[in-house]
Amino acid sequence: MSRIGLAPIEIPAGIEITISDKNLVSVKGPKGELHQSVDSNITVKKEENSIVLERHSEQKDHKAKHGLYRSLINNMIIGVTEGFKKDLELVGVGYRAANRGQILELSLGFSHPIVMEIASEVTVTTASERGKNPIVTLESYDKQLIGQVAAKIKSMRKPEPYKGKGVRFVGEFIRRKAGKSASK
Repeated sequence: MSRIGLAPIEIPAGIEITISDKNLVSVKGPKGELHQSVDSNITVKKEENSIVLERHSEQKDHKAKHGLYRSLINNMIIGVTEGFKKDLELVGVGYRAANRGQILELSLGFSHPIVMEIASEVTVTTASERGKNPIVTLESYDKQLIGQVAAKIKSMRKPEPYKGKGVRFVGEFIRRKAGKSASK
């Protein structure tokens, strides 16, 4: 039994939701507009000020998708009302970040800087303070897209377990390993 899928989704004021015949859910709010196609085994119904999802059978696949699509639609509603934010921290000597509009330039200890063009739906800002690690802040109304962009930036230099250098989320804990022990 999917407990997540059974919970109704409350629709805040100022949000416009349309459900088409082909199970396409569109959510429009002050921050933007998102679309999600829903599997044909899940029925999406709009009641007064909430959305309810129902599954057609008790198969394992249908139960899993029931909770999945409920979470996706809920994230869409949160995204167009409040938005999402992710902070990445660059830990390492000489690691720098700068942005010009949607172009992010990272210096991560390679022989050349890494230049990335960020999607227009994601707002990128960088902050560098003396004595602190540079921070890259990503903001968007699309949770999937902001997670994908953050993962792409993090994959440029993953945090390593010996010195802890690399790109990580702010507040992320990295398990550290002991280095070589000196021989006598």
